Amino acid sequence: MNSSHLVATLTAFCLMLAATCQAQAQQSQSLATSPPKLLLLVRQSFQPGKVSARQKLDMAMSRACDRITVPNSWIDLEPITGPGQSRLSFDPFDSFEEIDQAGAAWARIFSEPSGVAKLQDQIQALVTSEQTVIAVRRDDVGYRANSIDLSKARIMRVLEVRLHPGHENDFIEAFKTLGAAYEKINSDTPWVVYQVNVGMPSPAFLVFVPMKALRQNDDLLARQKSLRDAEGETGVARMQQIARDAYASTESNLYAISPEMSHVSKEFAASDPDFWTLKPAPVQGKPATNKARSAPPTKN
Repeated sequence: MNSSHLVATLTAFCLMLAATCQAQAQQSQSLATSPPKLLLLVRQSFQPGKVSARQKLDMAMSRACDRITVPNSWIDLEPITGPGQSRLSFDPFDSFEEIDQAGAAWARIFSEPSGVAKLQDQIQALVTSEQTVIAVRRDDVGYRANSIDLSKARIMRVLEVRLHPGHENDFIEAFKTLGAAYEKINSDTPWVVYQVNVGMPSPAFLVFVPMKALRQNDDLLARQKSLRDAEGETGVARMQQIARDAYASTESNLYAISPEMSHVSKEFAASDPDFWTLKPAPVQGKPATNKARSAPPTKN
């Protein structure tokens, strides 16, 4: 092999290796930002009039956790609708074992005389009630869930469906029908479904619709007739019957995603660094060099 052929061969090999590494990096990033297999959802309610104080503490907690090694990530959801003195924490996990390990790690962190432990005590002093739910992702329902990139979401619509006992299959049927109708109209708003495992009366399901902006709700409203047409008269009638017979209650609320009160992995933040990477806190007594990101809308 002459030198020119050798150079060409090495160049082709290097290009192939670079392409492979890039594909692996993109796959890793996709896994980091996709809906988790297991979701730990924490709903907290706080003392009236303490929203601002709680948000400041949560921001301080996020920054403090950036400076140490903590066992898991979370995405903070601030209410736009629903109870105002509350917040949701969306914590992704891959297994119950991972949750167990994270719990042990947090116990060690909070047992140390650190700033994190003090902040946690201050936050808990404002809490009036707390509910922790663990839910498992259902890959047999949902709509284009594998296309969801949570790092691009700015708004989260959360639908909570509680069923009468024995009606899990009715829910699955209804949401498979809905997903098929979404496919027929080629909707660009995906959603992912989780089944509650522990933490609230079951059977119950949680449906998450990540959105880039509130205006996507306008698109959903505009497509209602198209959806009904796609379901057909028989499908619509069946969906209405399931709603009457199977659903004990449903509740849908909108939340704004707050990067300042969240703590995400470097891989997650790298997918949209302008939104997720926090600006350094200004030194006390000196003006801030960067304009602060506006706080998410909250209901007081």
